[in-house]
Amino acid sequence: MVEAPTLDHFKLEDTRVTRRYFGKFDAITGHLGRVAATMEAEGRLNKHEVAGLARYLVGLSLTFRALAHKYHFAGRFAHAGKLTFDRVESGFPVFSELMEMANDALQAGRHLSTMPSQDELKDEMVRTIVGEREIPTKLQYALSQRLYYEELNKGQLFWARNDPEALWLGDEGPRRRYLIRWAVYDSEVNLPVIYLMEVEDSGRYGLPKDERRWPEVQAHLMAQALGGLKLLTIATGFDADFDDLHPVRLRRFHIGPMYSHAFTRQHGPIRDVLTNAKAPQGEDWALVWTEEELVSERTERQKSGWFGSVERQIFALDPFAGRGADTGATRMERSIILPERPYQALAELNPPGFLDVRKFVVSAKGRVLSYK
Repeated sequence: MVEAPTLDHFKLEDTRVTRRYFGKFDAITGHLGRVAATMEAEGRLNKHEVAGLARYLVGLSLTFRALAHKYHFAGRFAHAGKLTFDRVESGFPVFSELMEMANDALQAGRHLSTMPSQDELKDEMVRTIVGEREIPTKLQYALSQRLYYEELNKGQLFWARNDPEALWLGDEGPRRRYLIRWAVYDSEVNLPVIYLMEVEDSGRYGLPKDERRWPEVQAHLMAQALGGLKLLTIATGFDADFDDLHPVRLRRFHIGPMYSHAFTRQHGPIRDVLTNAKAPQGEDWALVWTEEELVSERTERQKSGWFGSVERQIFALDPFAGRGADTGATRMERSIILPERPYQALAELNPPGFLDVRKFVVSAKGRVLSYK
């Protein structure tokens, strides 16, 4: 589905602004892996979950790199495209940008076969500069587009749909254990969303090699990868549809929104924090990272057919003030990742609602500090 343009969507018309936008996200995505490693050190993620997340966090960085090449000359001349991003809800590119990128990827090989090589383009630039004493803008643009298609051709980017993969965790008695990971770019809120589900497999064949079950599992999970669905709905539906697959843990990670005083129209306390921070270029941002988790607390046998029975999971819901029924999760935790200057402004203002939010403070040198 390609969304219709709205007032929340903004097109970057200026070359320098576009490059600053991608420079900001280059810094942000570079920190995400280190934040995940910090969560592992704190015991909030295990090594398998970090490995499961790493594929998508790296892919997200590659996606922004590809888009940065595509829009490197936005605003310089008429044929150069311009990035559209969601400046209110997410701060990320709109969903249609990733759909267009996926379509470009299907044709990347054909484009590369008809384009001059990097060396040929660079040689022609030198001849233009030396011989004609002109800035080779069109050649530079052609090189940026070649770099874009080369990134797409390499693959491993974060796409609008990232189909499930199964990682073997080991065996427990006769059952195999897998971590199934998949991800989507949520078209409703223009944000990347990552899913990790730990399952026990009591089937005859290992799940990834099962020609019958594995395609069904992949199709089922992608059909349920909707941000509006509760984890409880996803897990119980999976449990009901696959009698020999037992989901014992499901986690969902929402990467974003990204807030920046220079780029987004934020409201509430975060606006005051970024305004007061007066952070230098490249450090004027804050990124929300939200995690939902659903855990099975026990199993029970339920009647199936005339004489049979099947194992079903009973999931633990958040017991505090009935929130579990509302969230459909065992727990939900929100964190915020931000550079040092915005964190100092946040600590000074101490706005309500941020007391229980985990803060990850990052530095340009790669250091990550965690505060509650």
